[in-house]
Amino acid sequence: MAPRVWIPFVVVSLIWGSTWLVIRDQLGSVPSSWSVAYRFIVAAAGMILLAVAMRQPLKIDRQMVGWTMLLGLLQFSMNFNFVYAAEHHITSGLVAVMFALLIVPNALLAKYWLGRQIGGAFMLGSAIASFGVALLMLQEYRAAPVGGAEVLLGLSLALCSVCTASVSNVLQVTPKIARYPTLTILAWSMLWGSLANALFAFITDGPPVIDTRLGYIGGVLYLSIIGSVVTFPLYFRLIRDIGPGKAAYTGVVIPVVAMVLSTIFEGYIWSPLALAGGGLAMIGLVVAMQARKA
Repeated sequence: MAPRVWIPFVVVSLIWGSTWLVIRDQLGSVPSSWSVAYRFIVAAAGMILLAVAMRQPLKIDRQMVGWTMLLGLLQFSMNFNFVYAAEHHITSGLVAVMFALLIVPNALLAKYWLGRQIGGAFMLGSAIASFGVALLMLQEYRAAPVGGAEVLLGLSLALCSVCTASVSNVLQVTPKIARYPTLTILAWSMLWGSLANALFAFITDGPPVIDTRLGYIGGVLYLSIIGSVVTFPLYFRLIRDIGPGKAAYTGVVIPVVAMVLSTIFEGYIWSPLALAGGGLAMIGLVVAMQARKA
């Protein structure tokens, strides 16, 4: 892996691995729909400023307006509303582990929409990593302090999030969209997504509610700037450089990072299942990234 690949891969994995702790703190007095709205209102403004600073064009044609609306709705509205809703029912660790499944729909959609072949090494690595993810999921399921129905609802919401994110991931590398710079696409997509979030929040939860705690405000800024403006350009660039399947392997690393951070800050104790699952996930990652295709 060239530095232009592994550096953003590591940065995205580390940052997104840390966001799960911050998201959990957002689930309090403020409805989750408004927390999502605040995050992407700030992120959209930041992405537009970044595009201007990098001298990337903001002008798009009428057809691209529709495509960026779709991307914004899928990636920055539905995806994150499903994530925040899922965390009301299951642990953040289990939601993070669910996102490791992103490798499967990303690779399959890239194959059938973009004609990208799936290499043997990628399939072997994915099988190893999937088994590791299954062990992590079993560990998190056992540790979840909620009933079976709550877990099933949370898993269903998380799965919906994975699906919307996957469609968006693959759509943005189709030729009709990839002809525009990444920052241009992200600026418009986040703008439309933030508007959709605000409308959804107002319809479902009424007028805006804000938590004036420094922790909440700081969390919104961290998720907006570091967790969105910094990471999404890197991640979308990865998708264009190495393909949706390989880029989705950040989702395999992220829950392991989240669990390591939980060990440091929350006293998480690694069980044999978690250790085995994390180890297999990393082995699968190494094998899959050797593939020339995915």
